[in-house]
Amino acid sequence: MYKIDLHTHSIASHDGGITADQYSQILSLNVLDVIAVTDHNTIDFAVGLQKMLGDRIIVGEEIMTTGGEIIGLYLTHKIRPGHSPLETIRQIKDQRGLVYIPHPFESVRKGLHPSTMEELIDYLDIVEVCNGRAFLQNHGAQTVIWAKLNHKIGVASSDAHGIKGLGKTYTRVKKLPIRDDLIQIIASGTPVTSRPGVRSLLYPKYHKIRKRLTKK
Repeated sequence: MYKIDLHTHSIASHDGGITADQYSQILSLNVLDVIAVTDHNTIDFAVGLQKMLGDRIIVGEEIMTTGGEIIGLYLTHKIRPGHSPLETIRQIKDQRGLVYIPHPFESVRKGLHPSTMEELIDYLDIVEVCNGRAFLQNHGAQTVIWAKLNHKIGVASSDAHGIKGLGKTYTRVKKLPIRDDLIQIIASGTPVTSRPGVRSLLYPKYHKIRKRLTKK
């Protein structure tokens, strides 16, 4: 069995802190087997890391749209923020990327509204039914039901912003995926969830403050 995490944030995110060495360590120790690096509105770090570590790194981007955040997986170039959800999805699909919806229904972390999800349903490839950092707003149960009713593939991902958040929440699958079979593989996968420590929940706030201070 293999462990994949499709939602993580490196030092390239304004609130992320996972370094290239830490990603390498996590893979070499088999804490995880495949990791998507999904930084906010950029893919530069992910592209460089994939060149270093190979296809066990998936190039992704968490893109801010006018309706909330959408992740594109297997991207080849950056998608600019600020477009409508539908236009953002079109640009993901133009790259043969996969459309992944992170922390849906959450307002604090800018998840897509249920009505927006309904409008986009025909274009969605993967829905995050368990987010490792869901705490104040945990819509996991609602999302599981929504995904099943709408026949969408659901996964568990960490949304880790620091190394301590990796390896706690992921999807267990039977073979290593590539772009063309990822959906098929995770369709029969098993979500694995474990509540991370308080430190990992506070990583985004900590990194935001740290990076502001270092700029002064």
